[in-house]
Amino acid sequence: MKDIMGLMKQAQAMQQKLQDAQAELDNLEVEGSAGGGVVTVKISGKGNLKAISIDPSLMIPDEKEILEDLIVAAMNDARAKADRAAQERMESLTKGLPLPPGLKLF
Repeated sequence: MKDIMGLMKQAQAMQQKLQDAQAELDNLEVEGSAGGGVVTVKISGKGNLKAISIDPSLMIPDEKEILEDLIVAAMNDARAKADRAAQERMESLTKGLPLPPGLKLF
């Protein structure tokens, strides 16, 4: 019975840590860029778009498709960075726990 109580306490502590990590990721800002920095985006650690910056030199009507592609590339860059940050945070929280491989907690 003592082991079950200990496991319950560990589970509650882990749940609190996961909630704290979720809040931390929501406050985290990650920047992605494309085209050598002419397009940048900022997103939260959860992937919510916060800001877009576009160099004025790209404001040419004939190059609309290039600008759109750069925005997509910058967003994907930022999302990949946010995913890495979330993964690193989770690895630090779950270090030493016997979790199955590939289990995603976020």
